Amino acid sequence: QVQLVESGGGLVQAGGSLRLSCEALGRMISPIVMGWYRQAPGKQRELVATITSLGRTNYADSVKGRFTISRDNAKNTVYLQMNSLKPEDTAVYYCNFRILLTAPPYDYWGQGTQVTVSS
Repeated sequence: QVQLVESGGGLVQAGGSLRLSCEALGRMISPIVMGWYRQAPGKQRELVATITSLGRTNYADSVKGRFTISRDNAKNTVYLQMNSLKPEDTAVYYCNFRILLTAPPYDYWGQGTQVTVSS
C-alpha cells in the first residue's frame, strides 16, 4: 500500500516563502506524473503544478514565476517551492502521484497541508 506524506505547510506573511514536500511511502510504480493541487474554502480543487518523470513542468497561470515544482525520483518525492506568496494562495495543498500504466490512470493523494498567507 502506498501512502503520500506531506510536510512544509504553515502560516507566512505576504511576500514570504514556503517549501512543501511530499514523499511516497511504499512501492511506487512508474512512470508517474507528480503534482500539487490546492483547495480554498468554498472553491473547487485546482491544479497548481505538475512534473513528469522526464522533468517537464506545467503551472497554473496564477503561480507562474512564483512557484517551482521539482522531484527526486530516487526518493519518490516531489517539492513545491513557493515564493512571493499572496493571500489568495491560502488553501489546503494536496500532492498527487498519477500512475500512467493503468487504464484509467490511478491517482494517489496526500492528506493535505494548510498554507495560510496573511496580508
